[in-house]
Amino acid sequence: MDELKHLNKYFLKYKWHLLFGILFVSINNIAGVYPPRIIRHAFNLVSENITYYQMFDGFELQKDFYNLFSYGLIVFAVVVLFLALVKGLFMFLMRQTIIVMSRLIEYDLKNEIYGKYQLLSTSFYKRNQTGDLMSRVTEDVSHVRMYAGPAIMYTINLSILCTMLIIAMLSVSVKLTLLVLIPLPILSISIYYINSIINKKSQEIQAQLSEITSVAQETYAGIRVVKSYVQEENINNHFDYESELYKNKCLSLARVQAMFHPFMIALIGLSTIITIFYGGIEVINGKISAGNIAEFVIYVNMLTWPVTSIGWVATIIQRAAASQKRINAFLNEKVEIINGSIENVDLKGNIKFENVEFTYKDTGINAVNNVSFNINSGEKIAIVGHTGCGKTTIADLLLRMYDVSGGAILLDGINIEKYNLVKLREQIAYVPQDVFMFSDSVSNNIAFGKNNASEEEIIQATKYADVYKDVQNLPEKFDTILGERGVNLSGGQKQRLSMARALIKDSSILILDDCLSAVDAETEKNILYSLRKYMSEKTAVIITHRISSLIDFDKILVFEDGKIIEQGTHKILMEKEGVYYDLYTKQEVEEKKMMS
Repeated sequence: MDELKHLNKYFLKYKWHLLFGILFVSINNIAGVYPPRIIRHAFNLVSENITYYQMFDGFELQKDFYNLFSYGLIVFAVVVLFLALVKGLFMFLMRQTIIVMSRLIEYDLKNEIYGKYQLLSTSFYKRNQTGDLMSRVTEDVSHVRMYAGPAIMYTINLSILCTMLIIAMLSVSVKLTLLVLIPLPILSISIYYINSIINKKSQEIQAQLSEITSVAQETYAGIRVVKSYVQEENINNHFDYESELYKNKCLSLARVQAMFHPFMIALIGLSTIITIFYGGIEVINGKISAGNIAEFVIYVNMLTWPVTSIGWVATIIQRAAASQKRINAFLNEKVEIINGSIENVDLKGNIKFENVEFTYKDTGINAVNNVSFNINSGEKIAIVGHTGCGKTTIADLLLRMYDVSGGAILLDGINIEKYNLVKLREQIAYVPQDVFMFSDSVSNNIAFGKNNASEEEIIQATKYADVYKDVQNLPEKFDTILGERGVNLSGGQKQRLSMARALIKDSSILILDDCLSAVDAETEKNILYSLRKYMSEKTAVIITHRISSLIDFDKILVFEDGKIIEQGTHKILMEKEGVYYDLYTKQEVEEKKMMS
């Protein structure tokens, strides 16, 4: 139950639902406990007066006696019917409070998890699979809801009903009550030992379900690769294997439950046999009436579901505890990127790296090693270098996707860590190397970069990104719905739409991270030509593997193994005939070969 303590704040939040639920459960059980007493009186009325009725055989009084006798039974029947209606009404109200409370808790818990996901850094998502994240916010929360609703409702019902029934039974016969309740401690001990087995198996089932979800999610996301490499059969075999493990774990838990439930029913049946046998002896001895036996049998049967539900409720609680433990593991995850306090952010675009160091914690790779450079407001710099030299890491650090391991990054003379994250990122337009499109319309994908973007702004952004004509050729133009991750677009179209999404922000700082790798050289030239006017007064950081002479870069930084090995203007670097010179000349040779 330690893991489930996290839910206490929600129980406090919805305390009135819970308190009224307890009240309605109590009234519901009061209405359920009285009918056996009425049936006892009715049974006694019949058994005690049938002899008198037969004595009046042949007399006119027999008819009057019969009418009176019938009237008494009808009164008993009406009272039992009335109590049944009251019980039904308050059972409805009981569900409308406690079950509704569980749905509200489910809603809040999902929002809490989703909100925490938003706060966690990029490294968190590199460590965890998407399928597992989805499983915790769906399957795990669903199991927790079952605890917050049905499990609590039946536990309260069990406690109140058992208390009322035992008091009622003791008022009839203490000895008979104790004999009837003998099997219950055995049942409790059995539950104690079986719960540990259920808990272990439930955790295994949840972990395996996350694995299946992850396999399915990866397969759907990479379906093009699966098909192109003709790996459908291998993927199916792998999924069948994981599904078989899940099935076996579920069957293993079901076998435990299948043995447990009949065992409970047998113990309840034993209580009924004791009631009839020993109760009959007590009737013969004149200590109780025949109606008391009928009353006791009803009481025992009324105990059947509450006692039987102990195992079911125990399973729900154990599953919920296992699920909440998995949820808590994420909710207790430390937020690595701490939000700064400066909210009035209006960046001019002055960027300064001071001896910046960065090492990826998960891999230990030193991606940036003692890097220092300045970018004045309105300057354009290019960052070039071979794959894996640390270029993209520079962009991530500027956006505070990660915090530096050493040194400092200053924006307008202030440490980047002091800025409010939301306000900071609103001031930076970023086109990532890994393009992502939402399953939404083209216009909404572009407008994602700016709230309440006008149609004119959307059109202008597509023209800057040289994708306007492509959009016009789509079936519904700007209203065309894109498939998952933009599956119905080419790589170049997705890159240019991603650029339009960034350009519509009209931010003072623009970062382009090798975002034109999927377009041909001619299209790239058209885009860069359009961008020259757009970037005229903006600070621009362009990370690229293809060096263009169309943009008059104020500075070019050449990276290798996380360090700046060369820097300067295009002319200066060409005169040095170093790494940059080699990159540029090789590019020219490749372009000439392609043209020829």
